[in-house]
Amino acid sequence: MRLGLGEVIDTLDRDAALAIGPELGEIFVAAFGSYGEEPADADRFATEQLPTHADREDFRLVAARLDGRVVGFAYGFTGRRGQWWPDRIAEAVSAELADEWIGGHFEVVELAVHPDAQRNGLGTALMTALMSGLPHEKALLTTYSDDRPAPRLYRRLGWQVLVPDLGWGSALYGLDRGVPVAR
Repeated sequence: MRLGLGEVIDTLDRDAALAIGPELGEIFVAAFGSYGEEPADADRFATEQLPTHADREDFRLVAARLDGRVVGFAYGFTGRRGQWWPDRIAEAVSAELADEWIGGHFEVVELAVHPDAQRNGLGTALMTALMSGLPHEKALLTTYSDDRPAPRLYRRLGWQVLVPDLGWGSALYGLDRGVPVAR
């Protein structure tokens, strides 16, 4: 997908994503540095977090490039009970909400845009590309519970606040995509 400012968004498979892991780690830290991520977290992202997640079912990563350089990315996979994040969320929400939303959902893990490329619609384009064509009926993510750009972006894209504060400063957002689930 080509965007208006010369950016190109590509969908990467596991191997392609891992091959640019260090570059993605740098974007991660640049995007979240003002929220506490430190330079050492780039290596942790590239060598621990990304490889673990890249091995998950239905892993999908979209990367935006400008002049060949990665300026943003988003990724996720199918979330299942027995994984750390779905289990943590299930413990923090009502049993009814957990039963309806958790397990078999598409779990959006990261959306990161380099500060120099922010406020140009790139986050919207990345999320649109990430979610396009997924077979999942439901999608989940957590983001800041206070008023920041990320929560506003998700609400503009149709995500609903399921739980405004999970108890650790994050809100749970859900997107009912209305895609029938094959049984």
